[in-house]
Amino acid sequence: MRGTAIPAAAHPSPDVLVLGGGLIGLVTAWRAAGRGLAVTVVDPEPGGGAARVAAGMLAAVTELHYGEETLLELNLASAARYPDFVAELEDATGLETGYRACGTLAVALDADDRAHLRELHALQQRCGLESQWLTGRECRRLEPMLAPSVRGGARVDGDHQIDPRRLATALLDACERAGVAFHRSRALRLLTSRDRALGATLEDGTELHAGQTVLALGSHSGTLEGLPPEVAPPVRPVKGQVLRLRMPPATRHGAFLSRTVRAVVRGGPLYLVPREDGELVVGATSEELGWDTTVTAGGVYELLRDAHELVPGVTELPLAETRAGLRPGSPDNAPLLGPTTLAGLHLATGHYRHGVLLTPVTGEVLAELLTTGALPEPARPFTPQRFASSRPRALQEQPV
Repeated sequence: MRGTAIPAAAHPSPDVLVLGGGLIGLVTAWRAAGRGLAVTVVDPEPGGGAARVAAGMLAAVTELHYGEETLLELNLASAARYPDFVAELEDATGLETGYRACGTLAVALDADDRAHLRELHALQQRCGLESQWLTGRECRRLEPMLAPSVRGGARVDGDHQIDPRRLATALLDACERAGVAFHRSRALRLLTSRDRALGATLEDGTELHAGQTVLALGSHSGTLEGLPPEVAPPVRPVKGQVLRLRMPPATRHGAFLSRTVRAVVRGGPLYLVPREDGELVVGATSEELGWDTTVTAGGVYELLRDAHELVPGVTELPLAETRAGLRPGSPDNAPLLGPTTLAGLHLATGHYRHGVLLTPVTGEVLAELLTTGALPEPARPFTPQRFASSRPRALQEQPV
């Protein structure tokens, strides 16, 4: 039986106040409650946010970029936790998360892309990662729907996927079962006194006080009123448009796609993520357009055009949904995890492309910090203090 949300009044002064009920806020609340802390989450629609748009690739290897080797270690640590994390979450709730250990195939469509992918494959090998180079013919043998123009690719069996929407639903249920209270309103202002965070004022006028406050508002984390400039996280919104199509049922000849397929087409990254329920997620654009979440004809066209070049049969599939969301980007594309210089205020934001992947390790890190005051080793390179020497980036206010 699904749990029932506990009224916010049940914890008038909780141990922990989590501002933001996306994947990161929910996993923080669940893990903290599991350590015996009284937790309240503030969000007008918990379980929403970027999780409604994200594709759910758990791509520690194929998402590796030059200069991000330190982030790679955190990504790998979280990826290794996923099987046990999913098993525990599904056992606690009885809900499925759509986790699939299906692997990923990254392919190249022309000579330039092949040379670039070869360099990335060499980087993966230098980092000790499992990645197998394939010829174009071998790629098409694995995925017959690929275009004949595919010139080669890298097979990474360890990069899996999960359905972020189902994951969010399961985490919300797990929080409710663990006694987490929810206040369905928007956090408006951080409450402070004598250089310490005390909680938050909500849009409905409620004041919530707590011993510790976690700022997990995603791309909106830097816009909270009352944040001292020196602790405001330099997080910005990066727009991504995503399509959802419906694949035909698998036949004796196989599925439309059996694994996640990635490529660079016309210089831009593209991915196709097939779900077991027949959904095919195609994404994603990357646009620096502030708070705009409009789905545009151009964005849809570019995704379908590039997907057709990679998998020609994709344009015959029914188009089920178009969405646009905001990734929380940071100056170095890595998350901000841990305490700020304002006592009682911790950050769990700025996960950018890796929010779904980093969900398990973020929950563990924040729960340990909230209960012991110590930041675990995996998160120490990602403390908010690494940006303390520079002025916080000015953020445009969210439109009313």
